Amino acid sequence: MASPSVDFARQNQQRFLNELKDLLRIPSVSTAPEHKHDVQRAADFVAAELRRIGMENVEIIPTKGHPLIYADWLHASGKPTVLCYAHYDVQPAEPLNEWISPPFEPAERNNNIYARGAVDDKGQLWMEVKALESLMRAHNGKLPINVKVIFEGEEEVGGESIAEYVRKQKAKLKADFALVCDTELFAPDLPTLCVGLRGLVYTEIEAQGAKTDLHSGMYGGAAPNPLFALIEIISKMKDAKGKVLIPGFYSKVKAPTAAELKAWKELPFNEEHYRKTEVGSKVLTGEPGFSVLYRTWARPTLEVHGMPGGFVAAGAKTVIPARASAKVSMRLVPNQDPEDIFKRFSNFVKKHTPKGIETKIKVWSKGPACVVGTDNKFVKASTEAMREVFHKETVFIRSGGSIPIVTDFQDVLKIPSVMMGFGLPDDNLHAPNEKFHIPNFHRGIESLCLFFEKLGKS
Repeated sequence: MASPSVDFARQNQQRFLNELKDLLRIPSVSTAPEHKHDVQRAADFVAAELRRIGMENVEIIPTKGHPLIYADWLHASGKPTVLCYAHYDVQPAEPLNEWISPPFEPAERNNNIYARGAVDDKGQLWMEVKALESLMRAHNGKLPINVKVIFEGEEEVGGESIAEYVRKQKAKLKADFALVCDTELFAPDLPTLCVGLRGLVYTEIEAQGAKTDLHSGMYGGAAPNPLFALIEIISKMKDAKGKVLIPGFYSKVKAPTAAELKAWKELPFNEEHYRKTEVGSKVLTGEPGFSVLYRTWARPTLEVHGMPGGFVAAGAKTVIPARASAKVSMRLVPNQDPEDIFKRFSNFVKKHTPKGIETKIKVWSKGPACVVGTDNKFVKASTEAMREVFHKETVFIRSGGSIPIVTDFQDVLKIPSVMMGFGLPDDNLHAPNEKFHIPNFHRGIESLCLFFEKLGKS
């Protein structure tokens, strides 16, 4: 694996990690208005580094929401062009009392770095930046292929600005393929390419009953209760086995191929270990007749995330709330249309809204599922690069999650995405004590260096 860029990356491992810690200290929580300034600070930090390492045309692009970062280096004549994607915003850190070390004070324990955003996605964004730096330094200020960078600060809130930008700036973002570093390895030490993502429709049902909160002693039995109404509506959406009961919900579902199902069966997956260590529940639930991987990668779902409303502080307060809401999302699989599913969902809510209650539905985000082809030279070069770093063959998996931009790259820019991620299933993304295994951070940088070098030679 003799590669000057890999040598440079190895000599600078500690510096790269220290810089990542500086980025992790910025609480760039995109969902929280009070952190708007911090999201901007994170954008400034990343853009400054892109300039420093030698990327050109670096710009911070204001949007209605949080800024995008663009940069490029386009002097590798006759070589392919990659569009590098990652996001620098993070999820909220709550519940704070469950963190062993503070979420925005990176801590090292057992060869992991613990912080909000460590793996999702600042650590993986920094891998891309540090791979570019290593390549530049090893090749006298040149890159082996042409590179365009588009980083966003809104992935955790639906990524509307980048979706709009991609549609408006097709020519500027034109590339041969996209590199997305926002996924994970299937198991430790097992190089993995993600080739499928579920889509998402994230809604909030708002229910209104009386014009104001009422005393439950004086009005209980006469006034409608919006919390109860939501419970009633939602309880009708799924049966006890986990099947969604919204009419037509499954009508367009496309099943995985026989080859995919066979490959999934060969993956090192232990259901009991998954139940105990990853989920931590007494039993696993979901539709009977499908394996866990099938259910989480290739079956649609409906989940409830929270029901704000009424009195939730300590102690007792006898109140019938005037309004309440429920955050409900559906993960979609290939061939399900988000518009169609949202319409079916809305009709279902309307039909089952009890008398005395008015419901409105807000859509927080929506996007279709996607499965990317593996029969191209970009996938081939990436699997070869990872084989050299991990000394193992790469496995192809799907993810139960959603990265809306991948579908935009496919449908709007007409380019395939190579989803090379280096997280682990137990990295606690979106949960307390999020971590990134430090060796995977370094292996990610080395894999990206070799990947771009291979494409430069081909």
